[in-house]
Amino acid sequence: MTEHRSHDPDFNEVDDPASPSASLVGHALIASKVKTLPAAPGVYRMYGANEEVLYVGKAKNLRNRVTAYTRPTGHSNRILQMINQTRAMEFTRTTTETDALLLEANLIKQLKPAFNILLRDDKSFPYILLADDHAIPQLTKHRGRHRRPGKYFGPFASASAVNRAMKTLQRAFLLRSCSDSVLSNRQRPCLLHQIKRCSAPCTHEISAEAYTQLVDDARAFLDGKSRSLQERLQQNMEEASASLNFEKAAIARDRIRALNYIQTENNIQSESVADADVLAIAKEGGQCCIQVFFFRAYQNLGNRSFFPRHSSDAEPADVLEAFMGQFYNDRTVPQHIFLNIDIPNRALLAEALSSKNNARISISIPQRGAKAQLREHAEKNAREGIARHLAETASQRAVLEGVAETFQLPRPPERIEIYDNSHLQGTHQIGGMVVAGAEGFIKNQYRKFNIGADEVEPGDDYGMMRIMLTRRFSRLLKEMDLDPSKRPDLVLIDGGRGQLSAAHEVLVALSLTDIPLVAIAKGPDRNAGREQFFRVGHPSFLLPHNSPVLYYLQRLRDEAHRFAIGSHRAKRRQAMHSSNLDSIPGIGGQRKKALLFHFGSAKAVGQAAIHDLEKVEGISARIAQRIYDHFHGNAD
Repeated sequence: MTEHRSHDPDFNEVDDPASPSASLVGHALIASKVKTLPAAPGVYRMYGANEEVLYVGKAKNLRNRVTAYTRPTGHSNRILQMINQTRAMEFTRTTTETDALLLEANLIKQLKPAFNILLRDDKSFPYILLADDHAIPQLTKHRGRHRRPGKYFGPFASASAVNRAMKTLQRAFLLRSCSDSVLSNRQRPCLLHQIKRCSAPCTHEISAEAYTQLVDDARAFLDGKSRSLQERLQQNMEEASASLNFEKAAIARDRIRALNYIQTENNIQSESVADADVLAIAKEGGQCCIQVFFFRAYQNLGNRSFFPRHSSDAEPADVLEAFMGQFYNDRTVPQHIFLNIDIPNRALLAEALSSKNNARISISIPQRGAKAQLREHAEKNAREGIARHLAETASQRAVLEGVAETFQLPRPPERIEIYDNSHLQGTHQIGGMVVAGAEGFIKNQYRKFNIGADEVEPGDDYGMMRIMLTRRFSRLLKEMDLDPSKRPDLVLIDGGRGQLSAAHEVLVALSLTDIPLVAIAKGPDRNAGREQFFRVGHPSFLLPHNSPVLYYLQRLRDEAHRFAIGSHRAKRRQAMHSSNLDSIPGIGGQRKKALLFHFGSAKAVGQAAIHDLEKVEGISARIAQRIYDHFHGNAD
């Protein structure tokens, strides 16, 4: 963004080294400036001894705002330190307070003053561009300023997210992604055409009119008009099927599937949000995490965590407002911005962003409905983000030393194993073990444990814990001679006294009672920060809510929970996708594929007559009879 300079050219005051005020510092210097300041909006800058910018601020009334710094009391330690270091000041008067806000954000981003709240991660976000500066429009990834003419779709939160979306859009619209030079020199269709991700306009495999229609379809989808597009494709597929043009029908079917994949890929409901960012802030341990979710054309394009630089006593509302001013300084602003807390100058910031983008921008705090759910989801991610950040940025060794002190271990643990289990009303029971060390999580040593219904009463959490630990530590006894590093220095169990007792029984039975064992249980109402810790032969206890050790142990517990839940869901999905054909002797992958391709579903296979089954490639009369008997209750 070019520097916003809507100000009075007759008032842009800079200190003159020869002026009487040049020898003044701190409060005295600031007091000498007040006399000449107008009662008008503007921006002020404070400079230190080495001409470095200490602070940039904006004011509705420059005289009143700067006068506040002349008072000897009523300031925080940070502000007092800033005042005492001030050796020079500069002022720029603006026409309106809105102009002052925009200029302030621009200067903070350029100058990075030591006493301002700063957005540290300032790299640009990736977009998908439907470029129309060529006779054959191109679908491509883009990062940076939007100089090239075309339709921009984004921002995406990460490069991986834009890559996934790009591949799916190619399958849905078959637009070329190659550069103009490659396009002009292509003699035959490329591999993307072979795998049905490009219509190959380079070699005229598609007519100009048909390609233009694909471009129009893509533009409509990126504008959020997916429903009407899908209805038209559905109609085209039905018409092609009715006229026995099955190839054309299959193309329409594949495009519908790709569009459905884009719309169902995200697990966050965004049907009511066409163009919005959701921002949520959380503060713990003197640090803030701001979570930003991007929604465009009713699609969730991902999220990213930010950790602005600020003083430990900064209020979250002030941090969020400063972040927004810098974040949207040179980015396209969506129509709506949803926040989880109010900010001091919400109306002013909305006016400034609207003025900058020549469009009405609203900033609100949703209280009900789907938008409130998105706000709550972003807030939850912000809380989890700050917990992870605190755990990861703290000195790992210091944290492990704290763990050793907390649980009276002889030395900082080098291997911690964390256990949790998951099931749904006793079905698809699974246990998970994650491993952490001095360098963080050791993911190649994670283990999952499938627990059958015949091994334990369905839903028996204690029984599941016994089985999981019995398997793990029985194997450990065989491995320890070969690899002593596999022996854990601490075992952490997600649960309370019941889970602790079950785990202790296993260690006693295997004569491994010298392995330290701890259980961590959520506090009242599952309140994070009020976790109770249990050890055999010791009373339960809590850790201080701002303890780095507590954050670290919460992170370990949450990772074990995530891994167990993820393994459980994968097992459920696998069970849901299993077919009745899997249990028929002699029906392997090839025959199953041929049957499903021929009949469309396992249900249709079960309803088929024997002579219809025999028509399928690879299905003999004997196999057809076996399939028929299986579905009609005649199997031996």
